[in-house]
Amino acid sequence: MVLYRIMDAFSGEPQLPPGPIRLPPYFPVEPKGCETQAQTLFACLANEATLKARDMEKAGLQSSYFPDVKLQPGDERAAQLARVGSDPTLPKAGDEPLAECRSSIAYYKRCCDRALKKRQNWMLTEPYRVQEEYRYKEEGSSAVKTGK
Repeated sequence: MVLYRIMDAFSGEPQLPPGPIRLPPYFPVEPKGCETQAQTLFACLANEATLKARDMEKAGLQSSYFPDVKLQPGDERAAQLARVGSDPTLPKAGDEPLAECRSSIAYYKRCCDRALKKRQNWMLTEPYRVQEEYRYKEEGSSAVKTGK
């Protein structure tokens, strides 16, 4: 623990690789020792990133992961203002909602990469199996719990 603090003092602030910002594959875990970084990231995602994503949806600037999906703006007036670029509070095309949380993601990733190697946090990364009687069985379009 002390060795990591010394290494952090010399290496400085953690940096994410250039390009699109992605959350780590183990994202929603909160390992022991990373509580403050996890809570900072969760608060940033719940506030700043969500607000920016909603503004992008209103202006029609969001992008889809699926190429065949056509996205429509939620608010035509906001979409026109975003195209003209007259309102500085609206996001611009090409913005990323996670850019607001870039440093929080970097700190969370650095802490979790170290903490998930420790024995006390191994269980957080292991897959688990749900027993058959507790699974939901799909009937039609809604999921119905099967119980006997």
